[in-house]
Amino acid sequence: MKSISFIFQYLLNPRKIGAVLPSSNYLAAKMVESIDFRNAKYIVELGPGTGVFTDKIMKSRIQNTVVMLIESNNEFCTFLKEKYKNEKNLIIINGYAEEIDKYTKDFNIPYLDYVVSGLPFASLPKSVSNAILLKTKKLLRKNGIFITFQYTLVKKGFINHFFKHINITREYRNMPPAYVFCCSN
Repeated sequence: MKSISFIFQYLLNPRKIGAVLPSSNYLAAKMVESIDFRNAKYIVELGPGTGVFTDKIMKSRIQNTVVMLIESNNEFCTFLKEKYKNEKNLIIINGYAEEIDKYTKDFNIPYLDYVVSGLPFASLPKSVSNAILLKTKKLLRKNGIFITFQYTLVKKGFINHFFKHINITREYRNMPPAYVFCCSN
């Protein structure tokens, strides 16, 4: 999907898209570097957009790892379904991240090893962010990891209410530079 189309989607839904341009490959690499792909059975990506993080996940996962993408934007969802139409063990849902528990139940996913999020928590309503983080925390297995990025540290304290441990790194080669939060309990 071209950057013009991404920009158009941002202009239509700035609170949901959260960025004018897709994330860089540098940020994508940093987002997945803490995933143990050899042992991951279930990975969910929230707000995959055009699939920059998804590409890294799909290239690194082992064949039987189940990956679920939850994307609320119809255009992005259609794009992802076409882009990954030949992938096995990939579930693409045109829905809302706050219903992560419903989708995992619908597809008999008992727990999650990793949740990777491209959601703009700084611009989402607090009630939506609460629901997403609470349900994500409950679905993660022991030692499971929630990975997200933000452009500021303003939501660190909020996310810390759900996850005791947050390791933060910075990716300067993204536009704009981003913080990666690697969260666990």
